Amino acid sequence: MPFTRLATATTPTCHIGLGLAAVGRPGYINLGRDRDLGDNRSVEALRTRTHELLDAAYAQGVRYFDAARSYGRSEEFLAEWLKKRPDADDVVIGSKWGYTYTADWSTDAERHEVKDHSLAAYERQRAESLALLGDRLDLYQIHSVTPESPALTDKELHARLAEAAAQGLTIGFSTSGPAQAEAIRAALAVTVDGEPLFRTVQSTYNVLETSAGPALAEAHDAGLTVIVKEGMANGRLAAPDTPEALRAVADETGLGPDAVALAVILRQPWAGVVLSGAATTTQLASNLHAAAVDLTDEQSARLATLAEEPEAYWQRRAQLPWH
Repeated sequence: MPFTRLATATTPTCHIGLGLAAVGRPGYINLGRDRDLGDNRSVEALRTRTHELLDAAYAQGVRYFDAARSYGRSEEFLAEWLKKRPDADDVVIGSKWGYTYTADWSTDAERHEVKDHSLAAYERQRAESLALLGDRLDLYQIHSVTPESPALTDKELHARLAEAAAQGLTIGFSTSGPAQAEAIRAALAVTVDGEPLFRTVQSTYNVLETSAGPALAEAHDAGLTVIVKEGMANGRLAAPDTPEALRAVADETGLGPDAVALAVILRQPWAGVVLSGAATTTQLASNLHAAAVDLTDEQSARLATLAEEPEAYWQRRAQLPWH
């Protein structure tokens, strides 16, 4: 399994990955993005920015990179970088299928992506991903599974995913929404010929949204690698919107609130890889300081008070604008 080499790595930053959602497309749900990216959102500008981030991440020990079919040109940018960097043969590449990017490189499109978990969507998007990433694709995840997703019950889809797994592709799933725990537990029950289908789970977990924690612990105990996304709550934990309790703990540690927020996740015994969603190399460098944060139990207890009810958290997320 590709994630084995991350789990056994001696470099702490190997447990932090880089997600490309923020830089693979011009529009994204993240506060402060206008400040981070400026006005130039051209394909060339974001290609250059993505390659700079990948270079900086690799130089600082990051070895997992995460893309998706719906992240605009993220797979394309990543594939180009891999061709330029033959020395980066030790990285693990993950992508996702199940959403189609529909914004046509616009920041104000009516719809930025369309969800489809059908077998036909899988076959089409896997061919698209493989055309770009080829045998560098290590992990392919169903994008944003919810309890009602047909991907949890479609036996023909399961059989095709199992075929891909038999050919060496690791199969995983990601979750979103207030019922993440239910979706995780339903996915853990999916088997093909008596064997579990999924080997990884990627879920939202941060100091504001902790509801998936127990289910992620169960997934870890079942042998799945846990990948955590949205550790900065789509910018809600970053300055100038940092909650007071997080800001205070960050001041005590002498590091940024982003590093502290990600350190909370790294402390979870079930967390395998925690994604940075940095849009700038400065943000990335600050995020990577999370590996050096040593939180006390008292500081962790204060940060735990920030947790919101999942329904409230996801309702707030749904109201965030696409910038």
